[in-house]
Amino acid sequence: MKIISLIASGTEIVHSLGNAKDLVGISHECDYPISIKSLPICSEPRFNVDGKSVEVDTQIKSLLQSALSVYRVREDVISKLSPDIIITQSQCDVCAVNIKDVRSALDSILGIQPEIISLEPNNLNDVWCDIKDIANILNKDNEAMTMLNGFNEDIRIIKEKNKQHKPISIGCIEWIEPLMFAGNWVPEIVNIAGGIDLFGKAGHHSEWSEYEELYSKDPDKIIFMPCGYTIERTESELKELIQHNKWNNLKAVKEGQIYLTDGNQYFNRPGPRLLDSIKIMDDIINDENTHSLRGTGWKKIGT
Repeated sequence: MKIISLIASGTEIVHSLGNAKDLVGISHECDYPISIKSLPICSEPRFNVDGKSVEVDTQIKSLLQSALSVYRVREDVISKLSPDIIITQSQCDVCAVNIKDVRSALDSILGIQPEIISLEPNNLNDVWCDIKDIANILNKDNEAMTMLNGFNEDIRIIKEKNKQHKPISIGCIEWIEPLMFAGNWVPEIVNIAGGIDLFGKAGHHSEWSEYEELYSKDPDKIIFMPCGYTIERTESELKELIQHNKWNNLKAVKEGQIYLTDGNQYFNRPGPRLLDSIKIMDDIINDENTHSLRGTGWKKIGT
């Protein structure tokens, strides 16, 4: 079986089920585990991914307004690889190659008819179902069940630990400029860890907002998790954000409760490592380092 995964979370799901050997091609965003990084790249962005958040946003909106895809599928590479399965997504037009891009590319390639698996998760249960669906196709149902049972037990333990704690108000920022609060599964993650998400709605897409909303609701803790951003990249953009007139008046700023996470590796990848995202959130909300992901998965500003 030959698999091309055009979404990072799909690649991680295939790997977690023990089928990394079946991967023959990946997207330009796939970078975990390291062992897959030598595989042929089957997609590329149509914009400069290294720009500031406002620059990336401007480029993407320009492409969409011109009715252009945000990503280019490399038909020549896919044709040579001749996959049996292509994993893509239909959850977000700007996050990764989508199913429309894949179908359009396949229309121009003669001689191959791979099965297309399109992921569209909006909450944690959807993510777990995606794992089960891929496992079913790969004949790995037992492995998926074992994995998910372990996830559910870890989540139960975290929820049980935190149920007596006083809830803490949280603001999760998925994009810096313009401002976007995290939605989909992130509010669930906050809730599991004992927090109250003041902005995102579980099961709903992340929404654009204004910084006035952040200032008016003034959460206890603010957690940055920009899509595609490392901790270091987020920290570099934060230097401009703190110039906002009302920034220093926020409770979280005054009390040293600003946190940066690796939004590229964790919260924005709806796959197995959402469990690690839950553990990161648990440590941040409860001022712990129980799960040993501090430094690699998250950091507190000023430490």
